[in-house]
Amino acid sequence: MHEELRLDNQICFRLYTATHLITQAYTPMLNELGITYPQYLVLMVLWEQDSQPVNDIAHRLMLETNTVTPLLQRMEKQGIVVRKRGKEDKRQQIVSLTAKGKAMEEQAYAIIPAGMGRELSACPLKLEDYGNLAKELDTIIETLKNKEK
Repeated sequence: MHEELRLDNQICFRLYTATHLITQAYTPMLNELGITYPQYLVLMVLWEQDSQPVNDIAHRLMLETNTVTPLLQRMEKQGIVVRKRGKEDKRQQIVSLTAKGKAMEEQAYAIIPAGMGRELSACPLKLEDYGNLAKELDTIIETLKNKEK
């Protein structure tokens, strides 16, 4: 067997596994809020800046619009966001948080950071290690994103 093809030698497998396990760790906390992990990502984008076009949200999450739209439809049914036509461009949909969606930021803040801290408490990484890891992952993301262009 070629060493380059061994599962244990694949960074992609480690990233995939870490992503899966981290998402799993978030699930009970997100269940308290009544949302899924992808919905949480949308909320974080809107908490940073409310009232954004669907395309901008999709771009920020590095997803296709047709992936984000069903999420937004479910979130609208839950009363978390509203979608309205753009003023200048009627084809554009602007997504805004409702009062419930805005209030969820404080609820998430009360649950998630401490909850993830507990989930990772046995991990020997220090806070600065997570910061360095984020920078390294950003480098990988930017390199691969620029390949698409």
